Amino acid sequence: MDEVQVGAGGATDFARWTGEFEAKVVARAAAGDPDWARGARLDPAVARSVQRFQVGESGDGANLIGKADRAGDPVYSAAVRLFIAEERNHARLLGLLLRAGGQPTLSGHWTDAVFVRLRRALGLRVELMVLMLAEVVALRYYRALRDGTTDALTTQVAGLILADEQRHVPFHCQRLRVAFAASSRPARLFAVAVWWVLMVGVTAVVAVDHGPALRQFGVRRADFGRGVFGLFAVIVPSAIPLRDPVRIA
Repeated sequence: MDEVQVGAGGATDFARWTGEFEAKVVARAAAGDPDWARGARLDPAVARSVQRFQVGESGDGANLIGKADRAGDPVYSAAVRLFIAEERNHARLLGLLLRAGGQPTLSGHWTDAVFVRLRRALGLRVELMVLMLAEVVALRYYRALRDGTTDALTTQVAGLILADEQRHVPFHCQRLRVAFAASSRPARLFAVAVWWVLMVGVTAVVAVDHGPALRQFGVRRADFGRGVFGLFAVIVPSAIPLRDPVRIA
C-alpha cells in the first residue's frame, strides 16, 4: 500500500511546499518525458477511464488561485500556482499517453462538471475539501493503473502522476488545518460528517463509472472502495483535527 505522509503539524509556513514543488519542476526537466514514440496498448475500457481522468486534471485552476490570493498568504498562493501547474502537467501526460495509444481526449465529462460546481460553490475551505475527494480517489486509481496494466508506458505515466499526488494530499491537509483552526469542535465534527458522506458518494460514482477499467486492473469495485476509505480515514484527522483546542504553531 502506497503511503502518504500526513503528519499532524499545523504550521502556517508554506515555504516548504514552494521549495518541494520547485524542486520537482527541476527534476522533471532533467528527467525528460517518457518515450512516447514506443506507443501504448490501451484496452478500450482503460482508454475510456483515462480519458475521464484526463479531463479532471485539465482545469486551469483560476478559481482556486483567486481564493488562495484572497486568503492573504503570498507564500501559500505561490505554492497553489505550482500545484496547479503540476496538475496541468498530469493532464498533458495523460493526453500524450492517449495519443500514444491512438485515442482522443475528451472535451468534458459530467463527473468533472459536478466536481467543478461543488468546488466553486463557497470559499477556499470548501474548495479544498472537495478537491481532496478527487485527490484521495486519484491516489487509489493511479496506483491501480500503475500496478494493473501490462503496458510499460502506461505504468510509467501512472507512476509519475502517483508520486505527485502523494505530495498533494499533505499540502492540502496543512492548509485545511489552518482553515479549521478557529472553528469550534461541533463545527469540525459537522464538517467531518459531511466530508465522509461526500466521500462515500464520490467513491461509489467512480467505482461504477470506472468499473470496467478497474476490472482490467484486477481490482474489484468493493476493494477499490475499501482502499479509498482506509486512506481517507487516515487523512481526515490530519486535515480536520477534532481535539480541543487546535493550536497552530
